[in-house]
Amino acid sequence: MKQTALTDKHIALGAKMAEFAGYNMPISYKGIKEEHDSVRNFAGIFDVSHMGEFIVKGKQAFDLVQKVTSNDVSKLKPGEAQYSCLPNTSGGIVDDLLVYRLFDDQCAEGEQAFMLVVNASNIEKDWNWISSFNQFDTRMINISDQTGLLAVQGPAVADLLQEFTDINLKSIPYYSFRKGRFAGIDDVIISATGYTGAGGFELYVENSQTAKLWDTLMSICGPKGLTPVGLGARDTLRLEMGFCLYGNDIDDTTSPLEAGLGWITKIQKGEFVGRDWLLAQKSAGLKRKLTPIQLEDRRVPRHGYTMVDENGNETGVVTSGTFSPSLNISIGLCYLPIELSRPGTTVFVNMGSKNLPAKVVDLPFYKSPKS
Repeated sequence: MKQTALTDKHIALGAKMAEFAGYNMPISYKGIKEEHDSVRNFAGIFDVSHMGEFIVKGKQAFDLVQKVTSNDVSKLKPGEAQYSCLPNTSGGIVDDLLVYRLFDDQCAEGEQAFMLVVNASNIEKDWNWISSFNQFDTRMINISDQTGLLAVQGPAVADLLQEFTDINLKSIPYYSFRKGRFAGIDDVIISATGYTGAGGFELYVENSQTAKLWDTLMSICGPKGLTPVGLGARDTLRLEMGFCLYGNDIDDTTSPLEAGLGWITKIQKGEFVGRDWLLAQKSAGLKRKLTPIQLEDRRVPRHGYTMVDENGNETGVVTSGTFSPSLNISIGLCYLPIELSRPGTTVFVNMGSKNLPAKVVDLPFYKSPKS
């Protein structure tokens, strides 16, 4: 298994470790529920340095990124990011990703630069896919091994982290970023993004500085500071928001339209990979949809469980499920026929010995008290 720069530190903290996307990663430290609650209500810190980062740079960098991604890169100004996906040519998703428009002072005259942040399990796959379309005056640089990434998430994060930088953290809009000095380290990208729905930042740093950054932030751990959080709580947090997980809810066989990602699929922007297929699917109408459900029973709908009708006939499949620590109910995502995907509809999860009723609901499952 691969290691991040912080693997030994996680082990020293007593983290439960397991393989994830080929990396030895912390799943939990003190327990998923406690870590989940810390992020949702205050502040937590994750090591997500296993994620992949590519720089796309050159006079036609925009053309390449616009061609391979579903969202409209022309809407990005320097210092902004967007959620997007890499469609394939048959209606599926190669990966979902973040696209960052880097500042022009990082480019030669007449050039633009972007950073693409991809899932750890898909680094090689995504690199090869994007490279296959690079017939432009642009170059790609894989900086994954040179980049560390810490996600510091929760409603108290901006106040907690402000002491480490002169950049006004509260002035950074959602899905925007700044680059500057943070915790005594130069050229840190401070990005107002995350995978928890709890607010906070993601900090990109030169990998050789990752341990220093971690140690500095861990100095404010405790009841009034940060809590180290593993990937177990990261999963429960993202599912409460209805965020897709690649390999579970989306993959090479699921279209972004079916997955409820029409908002990042800008068919009107012009030509891009997979556009014709997606346009045809949209014109014909969707036959199935990724659908949120909740159960009254405490048993959890697990990935791969079948969905059935009241007579036991199979109607779909569960892609993600958990017991929500914030809501104290079982929740899940599943693909269902369009006619069964409307909020309020009663559907059933095949639990083996029993088919349990579930209700189709709206996303997100968890709604912030401020919303």
